[in-house]
Amino acid sequence: MPFNWLTEAVRVKSSNTQPLEAALSLVSLLPLMERTRGAPFVRVGLVDGPATSNHPSLKGARIHDLRPSRIPPDSAQNFAALHATAAAAILVGSRDQGIPSVCPDVTLLSRPIFTPWSAQASASPVELAKAIVEMTQAGVHVLNMSLAVRSGLPTDLIAVERALDYAASRGVVMVAASGDGRSINSTVISGHPAVIPVAACTLQGRPTQDANLGRSVGRRGLSASGDGLVHLSIDNVSRRFGGSSAATAVVAGAIALLRSLFPGATSEVVRHAVLRSAGPRTSVVPPLLDAWRAYQMLHATT
Repeated sequence: MPFNWLTEAVRVKSSNTQPLEAALSLVSLLPLMERTRGAPFVRVGLVDGPATSNHPSLKGARIHDLRPSRIPPDSAQNFAALHATAAAAILVGSRDQGIPSVCPDVTLLSRPIFTPWSAQASASPVELAKAIVEMTQAGVHVLNMSLAVRSGLPTDLIAVERALDYAASRGVVMVAASGDGRSINSTVISGHPAVIPVAACTLQGRPTQDANLGRSVGRRGLSASGDGLVHLSIDNVSRRFGGSSAATAVVAGAIALLRSLFPGATSEVVRHAVLRSAGPRTSVVPPLLDAWRAYQMLHATT
């Protein structure tokens, strides 16, 4: 079945098209993207930096800022704004811009958690806990988190755990980047039993050199490509966007498509299908997402 939007993306150089198609094919996402662009009633929460919602690649997207943040004039060189805008584009960008745009018709709720002047994707545990609760109360179905949690008091970390518990109890499917620090560990986010940690892999399906792995990542996580993904940055230059942050947006987008196609399925049923579709788990390396198999499982049981 041809994937029309990819071959007709007039603004993309041919050298970018092949890796993009390979990255999406690796997790069997192309046939799912042909079936639906996502439904507006499905809400995806993005806990990140301040996304530039007026960017050309996000024109027409349904983006709502829970806490609007002013983008500084030099944001084209700003990590927080670049990171959030790239993640938003993978989720709800315009497909004729040649970016993945996994679920362009869903509603994206943005909750900036690190400031436009941040040098990295990190936030305090207290701020993260607040963001998770706000997103849950706003009715998100899928929560995309790509950040590191800065150190804090034990009570602060407990607040994060309770916020994650609260979101899980309200049916939020939480997806979080495992990180790219080349380590074997788990965090307060990736170690939570209701969170799906996502590790980045190459176009050959092997963990990237910098991927964070670990017991919780291997047992409850998924892998998706951190290579081959392209986005148009704030200064309209085509750039690569990779690592676990990009992989997490791909997984979150796939779950949003499944929620769109099976509105009667509970969040736990969708989550279970996504995790089971990935196959056996035998190490600290999580198996690859198989979005199409998850669709088939849901189609057979709902």
